[in-house]
Amino acid sequence: MSAELGYPLTIIDHFSRYLLCCQGLLDVGRAGVQPQLRHLFRTWGLPDATRSDNGAPFASSGIHGLNRLNVWWLQLGITHQRITSGRPPENGAHERLHKTLKARATRPAAANRNSQQRVFNTFRQTYHQLRPHEALDDETPASRWAPSPRAYPERTAQPDYPGHFEVRRVSRAGTFRLHSGQYFLSQALNDEYIGLEEVQDGVWNLIYYDTLLGRFEEHTHTITGAPSLKDKC
Repeated sequence: MSAELGYPLTIIDHFSRYLLCCQGLLDVGRAGVQPQLRHLFRTWGLPDATRSDNGAPFASSGIHGLNRLNVWWLQLGITHQRITSGRPPENGAHERLHKTLKARATRPAAANRNSQQRVFNTFRQTYHQLRPHEALDDETPASRWAPSPRAYPERTAQPDYPGHFEVRRVSRAGTFRLHSGQYFLSQALNDEYIGLEEVQDGVWNLIYYDTLLGRFEEHTHTITGAPSLKDKC
């Protein structure tokens, strides 16, 4: 696909293989992707989790891949499951979709962006209404799909941390204070409140809402953690 025709944003429900979105976007950063996701959440409800690779716009190279988009997911109570770098089979259903999409809807590409979107729309209808899937016992995704009962909130509640946590506001520079020190965490959390739970002497869990972001060692001033955002407290 060329930049003039846009790049397809594809979103599927992993349980049913239902293709929720196949939208050609000129902007594949957060500014282009987030409105599409917000529309889906308002229409179909919130997922419990979302799985992605480690590239933009879904993740960054910083601590646990935090960026503005996946911080928004955490605020909505959506667990971000990032696959291991270099292991696309961990998101095999989506990889299979992309292979089919390229073969059926982009070769050859349409003459212009509007025409290409019409091709995507037709592909989407065929994919979930007419195309049986072996993983679904040869049933169609539409026969298995159901919206989420979790409604999209127009306002997100502030995190509510237990009383024994130290609560800190992340600065505009992406830092937090603890005792006499100031330490960098992520600018994706600017002006957000995090919870710190001391689990050993001078060793703190860093919590955002109910997600464990990492572990801070006060003696060495280092933050370590698991390689994805799927750890819940």
